[in-house]
Amino acid sequence: MTAHAIVVDLGFGDAGKGVTVDLLCATGDYGAVVRANGGAQAAHNVVTPDRRHHTFSQFGAGTLAPNGPVPTHLSRFMVVDPFALAMEAAHLVSLGVADPLSLVTVDRRALISTPWHRAANRARERARGADRHGSCGMGVGETMAYALDHPDLAPTAGDCAVPSRLRRKLTALAEALGVQGPGGEGDPDLEECLEAYAAFAGRVRLVDETYLPRLLARAPVVFEGAQGVLLDEWHGFHPHTTWSTTTTANPLTLLHEAGRPGDAHRLGVLRTFTTRHGAGPLVTEDPVLCARLPDRHNRDHPWQGAFRVGHLDLVATRYALAATGGVDALVVTHADAPDRLGREPRWCTEYRDEAGTPLSIAPGPAGDLDRQAALTRRLAGARPVLAPIPEEPAEAISRALGTPLAAVFSGPTRADARVVTERGRAVPGP
Repeated sequence: MTAHAIVVDLGFGDAGKGVTVDLLCATGDYGAVVRANGGAQAAHNVVTPDRRHHTFSQFGAGTLAPNGPVPTHLSRFMVVDPFALAMEAAHLVSLGVADPLSLVTVDRRALISTPWHRAANRARERARGADRHGSCGMGVGETMAYALDHPDLAPTAGDCAVPSRLRRKLTALAEALGVQGPGGEGDPDLEECLEAYAAFAGRVRLVDETYLPRLLARAPVVFEGAQGVLLDEWHGFHPHTTWSTTTTANPLTLLHEAGRPGDAHRLGVLRTFTTRHGAGPLVTEDPVLCARLPDRHNRDHPWQGAFRVGHLDLVATRYALAATGGVDALVVTHADAPDRLGREPRWCTEYRDEAGTPLSIAPGPAGDLDRQAALTRRLAGARPVLAPIPEEPAEAISRALGTPLAAVFSGPTRADARVVTERGRAVPGP
């Protein structure tokens, strides 16, 4: 049986996880896409060869596979937003996917993100003023924080099938957060939420902890990560991070729990240049690149902030590889960027501080946020040492990182991919 695949972003997100998962599901025999972190704030863009476009948030990015949609499993590590899931399903219907919600299984233990969480998230971010963290404004972090403080009262997907229990938890949630609804329009409507969540429980398949081990034994799956390693809750540049483990740790944990440790091929995805949304370090940032490399699917966002672009950052990428424990192969996207740039592409080979002294970075133990905040302050004064990329960018990246290529994308669709590795390892060939 083909190994399970783990897709992880080696940057700040937006590297191309969606197109990678779409390619895998189009060319390989995968039984499901398993979402292993994040929530509705994910935005994985897939453009099919016939130019249909969908931004995947909670559905797996294999839903538009040419041989039929690949089912989605939302694991216990997901933060599920039933309202957002219904909206996403509606758009998939408009693209020709019949009954998308019937494709979804949800672990009953997965947390539910509600309008109360979203309102609290936005109020907290507004209160930060100029010190915003770069939140997506979807309430995912607030959901995680509330669950840590109130583990027995945090609403879960399983609660949606038990109206009395969910009512009790939502009432406690509203009282604890004490916020108004989105836009200051008053409190979210409890009855409306209860009705919507009951409909959610009736349309998807809620499963227990025995489901995923059986799924993994039956067929290979693709673990689709969200955000990027440089935004990881423990290894990212605090506080400009996500409340989510964005490394390969969650998929590896799920495999270990299922008795299948090591039974996966890890794919690291990165662009030929570096991007991030909103506040936080971007050492190689260059406004010229932002103007010359526009991204129609990633633009300035009212909550995340500006979409920023910089030169390919080998220092940060090596940091991400160390933080996630390495990968088995690389998927490089936007290989056509040098042609669009109109000049010789460059990459960052080293950081120096303001005095010109080399500055090195390395991940520390998970949980030391004071250390990560200190690292963020150091990066604020870092200066990139830039050099021309010596050859075709994808091949140069592979050699510089000592990691083989799996696939190279020179455009937005699976038809624009050049598969490098052999069938059965990373990205299967057509």
